[in-house]
Amino acid sequence: MSRAAGDPERAINGLLSVARLLEEPRLARLYTYILREGETTIDDIVDALGLPRTTAYSDTSTLVELGVLTRDEAQKTHTYSAVPITLTANLDGDESTVTPTLIEAFGRSPRDQDLDILLEKHGLGKLATALTYAIPYVEGEMSERVAARELDLQPAFAIAVLQALREVVLDMKAVDPYFEDIRCAREQPPETGN
Repeated sequence: MSRAAGDPERAINGLLSVARLLEEPRLARLYTYILREGETTIDDIVDALGLPRTTAYSDTSTLVELGVLTRDEAQKTHTYSAVPITLTANLDGDESTVTPTLIEAFGRSPRDQDLDILLEKHGLGKLATALTYAIPYVEGEMSERVAARELDLQPAFAIAVLQALREVVLDMKAVDPYFEDIRCAREQPPETGN
């Protein structure tokens, strides 16, 4: 893949790779696991994620093809590393950035009832919004009550979502090189009513 600045082919392929990660939670979970580990083998993946070996091979091959993993074949036991990715979308001046932290939250959804319900009932956009409130909540810059109220969900459910995302934020803050690019609720100008 060409690496020239402003390369449309690279940009579109990156967009498609991120879209694929945000369609398949298992791929998202595998990608962020490898990102956190730094370098790993199929045996490590099978042990840590409980995937069947054939699935681990198939999924790592898919992620290599997407360009979000690299495979080092220098030794008999191949190792895999994640390529940190980011995607910023701008729609009519409303900008949002997808980083490995959102991919991690999506990847956890099948194993977290609250995140799963949020995605099922409100979609990926609401998960991204919830993440923007979870960050200042986790960092002590916004109270749980204020963050939950701003999510415009049933209060107890909003708190449960924030608690689930708390773990995502804590796990990913140190390994997501684009963590600071996530637009946090504390950085958003307050909405004004007319």
